[in-house]
Amino acid sequence: MALNTSSDAPIPVGEVSRLIGGWIDRLGAVWVEGQITQLSRRPGAGVVFLTLRDPSYDISVSVTCYRQVFDAVADVVSEGARVVVLAKPEWYAPRGQLSLRAAEIKPVGVGELLARLEQLKKSLAAEGLFAAERKKPLPFLPQLIGLVCGRASAAERDVLENARHRWPAVRFEVRNVAVQGVHAVPQVVQAVKELDALDDVDVIIVARGGGSVEDLLPFSDEQLVRAVASCRTPVVSAIGHEPDNPLLDHVADLRASTPTDAAKKVVPDVGEEYERVQFLRDRARRSVQSFIDREERGLAHALARPSIEDPHRMVDERADHVASLLDRGRRTLGHLLDRADSELTHTHARVVALSPAATLKRGYAVLQKADGHAVRSPDEVTAEESLRARVAEGEFTVRVDVRDRP
Repeated sequence: MALNTSSDAPIPVGEVSRLIGGWIDRLGAVWVEGQITQLSRRPGAGVVFLTLRDPSYDISVSVTCYRQVFDAVADVVSEGARVVVLAKPEWYAPRGQLSLRAAEIKPVGVGELLARLEQLKKSLAAEGLFAAERKKPLPFLPQLIGLVCGRASAAERDVLENARHRWPAVRFEVRNVAVQGVHAVPQVVQAVKELDALDDVDVIIVARGGGSVEDLLPFSDEQLVRAVASCRTPVVSAIGHEPDNPLLDHVADLRASTPTDAAKKVVPDVGEEYERVQFLRDRARRSVQSFIDREERGLAHALARPSIEDPHRMVDERADHVASLLDRGRRTLGHLLDRADSELTHTHARVVALSPAATLKRGYAVLQKADGHAVRSPDEVTAEESLRARVAEGEFTVRVDVRDRP
């Protein structure tokens, strides 16, 4: 509960420590899991001191226990071991220090660790962190590679030497970190975040040599897995050897079986690329040459055609044909005109022979009434009616005499 204090009415440090101790004393015993980082067993002392650390969050707390509690697991527990402790929080008022008083210590076995990792793996997979569609493709030729590894380690040497042997111009941004123990997780996470924040880094390799299950546990830590999942830069996992399979392998964009394999997968081989370029150049040259040869053959075939070889030949042949048709047309038209002329002459002669004018020339005349009708019968005229008489050389007027009627 809150205290009523002010600058004019403060409470002593001892009172604050006593109150904190009272609050902590009300806490019950809890089971705590962690990794032993410091272990002190003084000869003849009845109390064992150790430090229990959470490697994921870089937090530690002091633990004390009676010798007989620790002696029960002394043969299987040492610094670096993961343990589960049944302890009650205690407050040491004179120094203002919190510690845990252990009543029971249990080592965490490999089987139990693997079972927890499998459970964590299923949980992270259910979130989609291991999904294939999340994985980013690696650049063909990275200009700057981020490398997270142990200082002066075989993994660092294998990656650097193999990568530079394959592509001498490749550059690295190296972050040396602890790759096992309580400091591994926070250091690896920090290194990955630093490299991911650099715009020049094209790909990140997290590398470590082989080791026991306990040694490789930092690379199955949930905090590291989530940090890699949130990276915008492609991450390659190269942890241990082929059989090793930490959770980092599942979340990384590419898994390499060894650090050497990581260098081969990330950096192209300059000799192989030169051979591939040479092969493509030869293939392109053959394709172009084949195209040119094919077009030359087509051009030669086209030039060999008579219409191209002697372009005037067709015009000349067509001119002769046109002249022949023109001459034939003239002859045909002449024949047609001659025949038409002959037919016209005959028709004219027939018309002339049958023409009334010819009859008139033989002395006949045509009588026409005033309205122009020809007189064919005496009954058609009356006495004293004027008629027009038409003869071969002209016409004249006559008058009907009644004496002329029959």
